[in-house]
Amino acid sequence: MKRALITGITGQDGSYLAELLLEKGYQVYGMVRRASTENFERIEHIRDRINIVQADLLDQLSLIELIEDVGPDEVYNFAAQSFVPTSWIQPALTGEFTALGVTKVLEAIKLVNRKIKFYQASSSEMFGKVIHSPQNEKTPFHPRSPYGVAKVYGHFITVNYRESYDMFTVSGILFNHESPRRGLEFVTRKISDGVARITLGMAKNLRLGNLDARRDWGFAGDYVEAIWLMLQQKHPGDFVIATGKAHTVRDFARAAFGHAGLDWKKYVKVDPALIRPAEVNRLLGDSRKARRVLGWKPRLDFDGLVAMMVDADIARLQKLQRDR
Repeated sequence: MKRALITGITGQDGSYLAELLLEKGYQVYGMVRRASTENFERIEHIRDRINIVQADLLDQLSLIELIEDVGPDEVYNFAAQSFVPTSWIQPALTGEFTALGVTKVLEAIKLVNRKIKFYQASSSEMFGKVIHSPQNEKTPFHPRSPYGVAKVYGHFITVNYRESYDMFTVSGILFNHESPRRGLEFVTRKISDGVARITLGMAKNLRLGNLDARRDWGFAGDYVEAIWLMLQQKHPGDFVIATGKAHTVRDFARAAFGHAGLDWKKYVKVDPALIRPAEVNRLLGDSRKARRVLGWKPRLDFDGLVAMMVDADIARLQKLQRDR
């Protein structure tokens, strides 16, 4: 039975990957930080099948001891400060977790067992101010936020350990991937939650920022399969994971309200305060390498993803209303 350690297991990607690994017969360990309040909502349904262990990306010794105790075959690093707007408010903390945290995990693996395979969650935000579209593994990075800058560091330190210490380390450059488990602070979930609230009479409008920002949106449940496949290859490498189709925030809002039988123009209000200091206007991924080498392709399309998220938020809020 293989053992996998997932940092950030309580997040969207960590929870979907944990489900996938359990289906494949893995023994799954999830790393969490000690906190006064625990948020295991996304993994509650599999809590009795996984092992929750404590360590902190900012504490090197705790990571070394964790790797020694668990003895994983594979480590998947999702832990980060992952909300782009927050990275302008807390740039140094974002760098500590999202950049240096990667180094500390890699260093722990190097010291304990260099045969452990490592996955780093890179991001399409690294491309930022793109020079050509679509973006692939060879596209230069030009990050436009402290988050994007930190992710570039995490990406290259992963490459550096692979080349310097002959370790099996890979980076998945994932374009935007969403689901009903996405945090409410992210624009797609903000839209699906807003539509649900308006549909149920709990809100009258929805405030959004830049409606023209264009993203390549896929389903997180599809993307974790590509993540797992990266660590099953004979040789390590980096892969762009994307659908190859871009939509604007306006498109997402139109589809979400339309799924609920509403006209988005009647409810969406543009709030200049929600526009980023430096915007990333267009991201579009070229995942031909992943499709060729990994044999991966996305299953759920854009409209299906939007419908899934709206339906899930309506069902969630209806349950809250009934339980009151």
